[in-house]
Amino acid sequence: MNYLFPCSVFYLLDPITSDIMRSTQTLSLIALLCIFTLSLAAQNSPRGRAVINADLGKDTISRHIYGHFSEHLGHCIYGGFYVGEGNTAIPNKNGVRTDVIEALKELKIPNLRWPGGCFADTYHWKDGIGPKTERPTIVNTWWGGVTEDNSFGTHDFLNMCELLGTEPYLSANVGSGTVQELAEWIQYVNHDGVSPMASLRRQNGREKPWNVKYWGVGNETWGCGGHMRPEYYADIYRQYATFMSDWTNTGRLFRIASGAGSSNYNWTEVLMRDIPNRMLDGVALHHYSVIDWNAKGSATGFDEQQYFTIMKQALQMDELVQKHSTIMDKYDPGKRVALVVDEWGGWYDVEPGTNPGFLYQQNTMRDAMIAAATLNIFNNHCDRVRMANLAQTINVLQAVILTDEEKMLLTPTYHVMKMYNVHQDALLLPTELQNCDYVLGDSELPALSVSASRDDAGLVHISVANIDAKETKTLSVELRGLGISSVEGQILRSGKLQDHNTFEQPDKVHPTQYKQFKRSGSTIEMELPPFSVVVLTVKS
Repeated sequence: MNYLFPCSVFYLLDPITSDIMRSTQTLSLIALLCIFTLSLAAQNSPRGRAVINADLGKDTISRHIYGHFSEHLGHCIYGGFYVGEGNTAIPNKNGVRTDVIEALKELKIPNLRWPGGCFADTYHWKDGIGPKTERPTIVNTWWGGVTEDNSFGTHDFLNMCELLGTEPYLSANVGSGTVQELAEWIQYVNHDGVSPMASLRRQNGREKPWNVKYWGVGNETWGCGGHMRPEYYADIYRQYATFMSDWTNTGRLFRIASGAGSSNYNWTEVLMRDIPNRMLDGVALHHYSVIDWNAKGSATGFDEQQYFTIMKQALQMDELVQKHSTIMDKYDPGKRVALVVDEWGGWYDVEPGTNPGFLYQQNTMRDAMIAAATLNIFNNHCDRVRMANLAQTINVLQAVILTDEEKMLLTPTYHVMKMYNVHQDALLLPTELQNCDYVLGDSELPALSVSASRDDAGLVHISVANIDAKETKTLSVELRGLGISSVEGQILRSGKLQDHNTFEQPDKVHPTQYKQFKRSGSTIEMELPPFSVVVLTVKS
């Protein structure tokens, strides 16, 4: 509701009453009108309310929700992670950039998916082992038609994961590979005894196995992984899974089926119906936020309508997770099988002048909002979503790092992932949210997203995103079952939605201290600027 500014009351009165208005009594009346009108305006300001039940948590937010994805695509691997052992211009360890290692350690990345993506179903792992000068080359037909020299292979990736302190997630070739090829790869990286593949690993310089737990059985088998029907893939999965041995009889392998694209609910239905639960540990889901697959739009030159469309796509993740989870619940009421969202993020047109097959795009505050809202959704559905992978880590799609020769920068998405890593392996605190709207024309979206958790040290973390492009929102947060002794916070915001970091201005967008809140007892009143992300740390 709109109200006249109080002083405009003067202009509504007849001129002959002007002498009366100057009286003390009338001025007092006008003052009261001003106060009343301002009070009404405050009551009708955009406002949300969240109740966080700090004493009702039961589910843990798996750290693996905060995973990443590294495909042989554009400059993600070559020129991103890997610059070659002989490179003296860029500091590296065994060819892997040390600045990238340090930046990703700060993110506490829990797992890293490799080698694809679509590339995985054309990749034959034996091409990437042994002396590098003797490795065969292939053409990367999916991404740019460039020559892949296989200089970055299994040893390079798994050793890099050790440097990062992260768990590898290997995507197996089902589209053009064989059951034997996968079985031998598992033996090569996991067998500690005497066997042909273990001997070959030792011959190539690695004595102890890497003990890889996470394995994807094909990728997008409904598309680039073979254009299969779900019934056919379910049978193929059962065949491959039968020969996937962990070599220790501990059941350590975590087998992930190639799952649905966005709202293909029938795919999930068939997999859950036709694959026995004992053979299945996770079902994948892929969803990208895209304006239009035929006209994706610029990563930086977008208007508010395009931003609104992208955020609608990002928020659809909540519906997708709920509906796929409902199907899974029918066959797996105990929630043993995880929903693994191993590709998600924003997808736009490539930067002008770059190879269209390299998928290189800038990263703005819009991407920060996608990341914050999506991670809140995953956190709040952690009973079923127990693993996810942002696409992709470096120089591709919604990357957290961009590189240019020796230069490196951290994107707004990086900063959100770092702010949110306080939720990793923390106890989810159920949150009841009365939202307010982000309105554009005749359309509206929920403006606020919230998730909360308590870590092992007893600290409560509350992450909030206001996706509204124009309006500051007020959020009242009530913490039930917890006393508050202190509150501090961080905020990520900028002047324009299109703001991003460049190699000339690498710190244009970065987190700062957040002070726009007031605390009264167990309630925190927050002022949230347009398109901002806030994480509070609450001590009891």
